[in-house]
Amino acid sequence: MNQSQTIDSPVLVLVGPTAIGKTELSLQLAEQFHCEIVSVDSMQVYRFMDIGTAKVSVEERARIPHHLIDVVDPDADYDAACFVRDAMISIADIHSRGRVPLLTGGTGLYLRALIDGLSADIGQFPAIRDQLQQRLTSVGSDKLHEELFLCDRISAERINKNDTHRLLRALEVYQATGRPWSEHIALHQQQKTSRFSNILQIGLTCDRDLLYRRIDMRTSLMLGSGLEQEVKGLIARGYSPQLKSMQAIGYRHMNNYLNNVWDMPETERLLARDTRRYAKRQYTWFAASPDLEWFDVQDHQAIIKRIDSWNQSSYQSD
Repeated sequence: MNQSQTIDSPVLVLVGPTAIGKTELSLQLAEQFHCEIVSVDSMQVYRFMDIGTAKVSVEERARIPHHLIDVVDPDADYDAACFVRDAMISIADIHSRGRVPLLTGGTGLYLRALIDGLSADIGQFPAIRDQLQQRLTSVGSDKLHEELFLCDRISAERINKNDTHRLLRALEVYQATGRPWSEHIALHQQQKTSRFSNILQIGLTCDRDLLYRRIDMRTSLMLGSGLEQEVKGLIARGYSPQLKSMQAIGYRHMNNYLNNVWDMPETERLLARDTRRYAKRQYTWFAASPDLEWFDVQDHQAIIKRIDSWNQSSYQSD
């Protein structure tokens, strides 16, 4: 499929921070509006990583077809470009059956790359990257994150210090070009043209205290549902704790527990804290999109009414 062409068939988007309730609502909307779901989640693409990614169950996938879940092993190098390629194939496949793709998840970078296209290729700078990798080993991610904050505050606020892949990339771009990575992204945003001509993007929000309580509940549920056993199983399969996928929230925390860095109460506390921080960063990503229409997650009636209106206009324009 030509990724540069404009897609005129309808595409529905439902995004929001982790634990807000996207899964339950997406299943309801998919049934009502004849959708198939395309996961926009950078972690749910990995096989064997179910509990820590809050992956939809086998029963839920039987209820509604899901795409881009369990597509690669945990040691695969999967990024936004891979996601765009695979998502475009899934969207064309769904449209061919006369159904509507419902893109849902919380990875703002993937969604932006899909809708607006990937940023212009800045290039790779292996020598700089090698030097940064050596400094990461010697001084740690905290120090490098502080340095990024000084030269590119916008990127530093979006990138967690433990996301060393993007942390090093942001520093690499700045050192190689003399311009912050965020400026390159902003320039691309100014020049962007949407890949989809008939798209409705819905963002979910809720009271912040309620969201944090939901995050705390999810944290307890993950730990009680066997996250420890899942991580032990991944290690037994030969997947290193240093892998990008294994450094994600939940998996990094459980690895620290297994290595006696933290006890279980501290593991739970830090996992909940870091998930709350991640939710804040997700809001930052999505807030930058002027095309998102925001609804309270509990206001199902208003969401359904808006989608129904858009759906009717889509049919009228065909």
